[in-house]
Amino acid sequence: MSELSIKLTWQRLEKTLTPQKYSTTHSLYFTEKFSLVGGAAPEYGGDPENTNPEQGIAASLSSCHMMTFLALSAKAGWPVATYNDHAVAYLGKNPKGKIAVMQIDLNPQVKFDAGFDVTDEELDKMHDRAHRYCFIANSLADYVTVNINIT
Repeated sequence: MSELSIKLTWQRLEKTLTPQKYSTTHSLYFTEKFSLVGGAAPEYGGDPENTNPEQGIAASLSSCHMMTFLALSAKAGWPVATYNDHAVAYLGKNPKGKIAVMQIDLNPQVKFDAGFDVTDEELDKMHDRAHRYCFIANSLADYVTVNINIT
């Protein structure tokens, strides 16, 4: 089993830890050279300039789906030139009444080298395979929608 890790650091900025009156801003270290400033989603008092865990889930899924799609495309001989996505995570209450990421929509846009064409059906099948093989998708619930865009 692979072990993949991050380091998280947070320090209280206020004199006391009082409900809804403390900073959620923290640092996420992925490597020695790459880190992000994180915090709560803006709806929960977080700074909109910082990333939040809900965006992190959407980013992880989007990245994993893309890498899986590229690996499958390479094996199939599909000359992918560019790949862009706009992933959206939606918060709501789950069946237990708890706030959760209830759905994540991926909106990949794939461009191929000039002269290469695939049918909508072939592209749909490839994205479906990418979703089924994506490690992150397999770690989440079934509330993921892939909206395919051909460019």
